[in-house]
Amino acid sequence: MSVHAGVDWSLGELEFHGLSLSGIRTSLAMPRLQICFDVAQGFPFTLHLKKFFVTHGHLDHAAGIPYIISQKAMNNEPTPDFYMPTSLVEPMTEMMKIWEKIEKHEYRYNFHPIDEKSVIELNPMLEVRPFKTIHRIDSFGYSLISKNKKLRKEFQGQSQQELQKAKALGQSIDEVQEQVTVAFTGDTEIEFLDLNPQLQKARVLFLETTYLDDRKPIEQAKKWGHTHLDELIPRLKNLECEKIVLIHLSSRYSSKEALEILKNKIPREFQDRVVMFPGR
Repeated sequence: MSVHAGVDWSLGELEFHGLSLSGIRTSLAMPRLQICFDVAQGFPFTLHLKKFFVTHGHLDHAAGIPYIISQKAMNNEPTPDFYMPTSLVEPMTEMMKIWEKIEKHEYRYNFHPIDEKSVIELNPMLEVRPFKTIHRIDSFGYSLISKNKKLRKEFQGQSQQELQKAKALGQSIDEVQEQVTVAFTGDTEIEFLDLNPQLQKARVLFLETTYLDDRKPIEQAKKWGHTHLDELIPRLKNLECEKIVLIHLSSRYSSKEALEILKNKIPREFQDRVVMFPGR
């Protein structure tokens, strides 16, 4: 069990930069890819990214949208792209019009409505796909999908000449294999896993786990559309993720206290795969 001080964390070639604390701020950037999941209040590390994937409209996740747009305009940066639930596009557009009146400036931005069928290509071998989550308002999580081209099984072991002959005959010798590299939930009840079983195989799962003990029981977690640690523990045996990163912890827990609770509650065989992401 470990906590990563500050805002940086990495797993192999995957690098993350962000903060998450329930009701206060949640924003997770992948700087190398120039993307960000949720924007909190618009921190400096978000300002020069290109694509922003917003899970839902609560202020601790989405308040920074106007600020990021304003900063990009001030620095003459390219028009930013924001992806968000369809129901959020109209009110956010209205909000930007109000800010334009306040600041007497016309802003450039792209608000893209998303649903479960949306696919946002980052490059030919990497894309982002939304998945449905369960919260008090319309909400989605996002999965980062990596695609790898591999030789079809029936062609493995054949010579280059044989492969060229098969291609000349119009046969497809390659197949594309997909992996959920990163999944980010935003706020959700634990049952989102039942709706999206493919996420159980994500290499890294950023999972909202707001409440950790009986100060807020499972019933309270569900009332507010959140996940309780006691709901996660029995599901750990089904999660094949290399790392399960807990985000959105309640501010009632200090980092030290949260780590102690996790150490005492999570079965030993899972503790090396569970990570608490910093929020302060």
